[in-house]
Amino acid sequence: MQQQALSAIVAWIRLERAMEKFNLDLKQQFGLTGLQLAVLRILAERPQLPLAALRKTLVMHPATLGQSIDELRLKGLCTVRRDAKDKRARLVAITPEGAELVAATPLAGPVRLRQVDHDPDRLDRLTGALEDAMELFALTPWAPSGGAEKSTRTEKAAQ
Repeated sequence: MQQQALSAIVAWIRLERAMEKFNLDLKQQFGLTGLQLAVLRILAERPQLPLAALRKTLVMHPATLGQSIDELRLKGLCTVRRDAKDKRARLVAITPEGAELVAATPLAGPVRLRQVDHDPDRLDRLTGALEDAMELFALTPWAPSGGAEKSTRTEKAAQ
């Protein structure tokens, strides 16, 4: 096995374990999953957000996101109501209790990239590296579609 391959595997395992530990700590200390915290952090960015926009932001299956939002609503951490302008749309908003909980949790994980400014070149390299990881691990068939960066990189490669 190439040394570089082993180093890449170790780095991936470290990232995976750090995410697992972070999610376990979130559950034990705050009663939240990583997805639920990500939803709350995004909701904290604005007064309310259409459910469809939240789904696009998180690239999430509707049932998975719906279940997380229902759990947050039952805990009193967010509200869900019909849009007065479009009766089909649902608007989701964080409650004061949800905002308090967000303030108490560590700012870690992928959603941190939305909250803290980073060097754009570094973020581009991270995006490329994560896309490469999916391809090198042969996981692309299971990846959700989407991502402006992916289509941009594909177009550049075709030129």
